[in-house]
Amino acid sequence: MTADHRLGFRDAEACPPTELSVEGELPEWLSGVLLRNGPGKFSAGDRTVNHWFDGFALLRRFAIRDGGVEFASRFLRSDAYERARATGDLRYAEFGTRPDDGLLGRARRLLSGELTDNASITVTHRDGEFVAVTEPPRAWAFDPGSLRTLDPRRFDDGVDATGSTAHRHYDPRRGETWGLATRQGRNSGYVLHRRADGSDRREPVAAIDVDRPAYIHSFALTDRYAVVTEPPFVTSPRRLVTADTFLDAHEWEPEQGTRFFLCDRESGEIVGPYRAEPFFVFHHANAFEDRGEGDLVVDLIAFDDAGAVTKFSIPNLRSASPDLPAGELRRYRLPVAPLEADVVPSGDATDVPSAGSATPIRATASETPVEPTPTTLHEGPMAFPTIDYAEHNGREYRYVYGAGNQRHPPEEFLNRLVKVDVETGRTRTWSEPDVHPGEPLFVPAPAERRDGEDDGVLLSVALDAAAERSALLVLDAADLSERARAPLDRPLPFGFHGQFYRDGGRPIQSMA
Repeated sequence: MTADHRLGFRDAEACPPTELSVEGELPEWLSGVLLRNGPGKFSAGDRTVNHWFDGFALLRRFAIRDGGVEFASRFLRSDAYERARATGDLRYAEFGTRPDDGLLGRARRLLSGELTDNASITVTHRDGEFVAVTEPPRAWAFDPGSLRTLDPRRFDDGVDATGSTAHRHYDPRRGETWGLATRQGRNSGYVLHRRADGSDRREPVAAIDVDRPAYIHSFALTDRYAVVTEPPFVTSPRRLVTADTFLDAHEWEPEQGTRFFLCDRESGEIVGPYRAEPFFVFHHANAFEDRGEGDLVVDLIAFDDAGAVTKFSIPNLRSASPDLPAGELRRYRLPVAPLEADVVPSGDATDVPSAGSATPIRATASETPVEPTPTTLHEGPMAFPTIDYAEHNGREYRYVYGAGNQRHPPEEFLNRLVKVDVETGRTRTWSEPDVHPGEPLFVPAPAERRDGEDDGVLLSVALDAAAERSALLVLDAADLSERARAPLDRPLPFGFHGQFYRDGGRPIQSMA
């Protein structure tokens, strides 16, 4: 295979703990573990899966300590992976690929409600455990040191759902995690829920009833609201039964437009929906209430249509000239009632009122007549937006980072990193020939020495196609200058998401 972006879509092998050489100098304060997740194997026996999202999860670990970096990777031993390894075939229907088990097998899966446990999207920390998660509700605990797969994890708390967003939000000021679940069948729609620190049960806050739920990958959270952005890429129980795959069960219906629902975090009441021109969204950058303008601001990566999903087929990604989607960083303003005081009171999380009752409030509001109009913050192409999550998620902020392309439309896979100043519109970029960086993760400098919102570093795992190897990049977040890199001896498949857990404190997520 030619040494280009296609190296990032080849099957990989697990890697034992290996000390990497470091070029440049790591900040003396940077000490912790970067855990990343994403597909590492795209085949089951002689069969290649159809879609990027169907690859089997490969956990990756970069331990950064005392100026050095140790790397290791290990496949998540999910039932889906073990079955494929043992039999050379799929057991579960994946996002865009289903098993070759005929009508009887398909009927069995439908009746049993079996969903894949190939938890390949991201990792999270949940009350002392590190967990690999995906959109179906089956997750796996793993050891963060050895990456050894432990036991499956699934909530048993009455939040009935057939799927959920892999991106949950953690609010350190209230000490709670928020999630969004999707339900099919009777009472189809979405359920917003919260889980307090130390609890093993999720508390439903609000239900939004819709006839045909959309494919939703993430949502946004502010101090006062949870923000659900619903693109018109919708399905129905009938199509889930008759379509070949979960992806095939969804249809792009632009006449519906893209809708925003706001859920009051205290009362569970729903504001909206607001209806905008149709667009698709995977990832939100941030949302906050603009006290000066009296609006709720939602920043996200918007795509023209569902090609943002369908173009990630493996045949397309493995082609020399792939047809790639191009998202732009876009801002929407939604009028809301003005804030009369700070939403979150001072004090410990236990002093904060409950976010909702055990019985969720259902959306009954009529459609808001205001049509939100977008403002382009960065034309892109851009993907994987990240911010200073711990300090600015849900609040006013200035900088967003992402992976992008130098050309529009893109002619090859992601080939630069981008920093956007959302106040001034100015951008900075980092790129090298034949290098394809992944999601950048912002790690702030320690609080006692920090000077400004962008005082910190970006961590990104990049594929150097010319050298046929990947490397951990460490860039100065202020000017995107390179501070260090730690090359591997092999190329890694492109991953999805990860978290950095700093040494010396309670593990706190660094992105949604």
